[in-house]
Amino acid sequence: MRADRGGERMGEESGTGLPASIEAAWGLHTRPGPGPRPGLSLERIVHAAVQLASDQGLAAVSMVQVAKRLGVSTMALYRYVAAKDELLDLMVDTGIGPPPADRPDPGWREGLSSWAWDYLAVLRRNRWILQVPIAGPPITPNQIAWLERGLTRLRGTGIAENEKLSVIMLLSGFVRNWAGLTAGIQTAGDRRPQISHGSALTRLIDARRFPAVSAAIAAGAIDDDGDDSDAEFTFGLDRILDGVDALTRTHTT
Repeated sequence: MRADRGGERMGEESGTGLPASIEAAWGLHTRPGPGPRPGLSLERIVHAAVQLASDQGLAAVSMVQVAKRLGVSTMALYRYVAAKDELLDLMVDTGIGPPPADRPDPGWREGLSSWAWDYLAVLRRNRWILQVPIAGPPITPNQIAWLERGLTRLRGTGIAENEKLSVIMLLSGFVRNWAGLTAGIQTAGDRRPQISHGSALTRLIDARRFPAVSAAIAAGAIDDDGDDSDAEFTFGLDRILDGVDALTRTHTT
């Protein structure tokens, strides 16, 4: 156990071993330390940090800058959150929010597809989330709510509980990777001159050295109109769900 800057030992009362700020997000503490500034709260701190990230990017977020935005001293924040890493965890939880309500009893495939599209929409709205390193498994309330929704969609498929978790990890990793890739392309496209990818490659490559790429260009797979990212996402998502379908069949035969 270690003490936070407000003097309270993290996780001591509840036995979770988690930082007091994370426990507070679960409603286990009304405040993380004695004598907080009236009007200041963990919710306000996290909201200010999220707004800062949305306005200026994640690099702009620091305890000092969040304190300035709130008009308090930096030390006042430490009564609520002991370290920036904790603040980032809480920011991500706030950024993703609770999962949208699911249609009652969709098939597992439709349910997981909706889960993936909903998660992609969240990451597209809050691109700063993609810059936050993943330091461990989900532990905050909204993250667990998203996990719950995904696991619920796999109920009745017959696959083992550890396999269900692996499916959600695979799916979330795919969504996050695609969101990061397309966000990077969009950002680069904002500052780079537009080029015709297919035409440029046609002039650059030797068909004898790159016969497979040349065949793709000739077939129109690499064209000058730009890729439909939603179509590419759909293709990848469908292939993952095909694999899950194959897995469910191994438990029903």
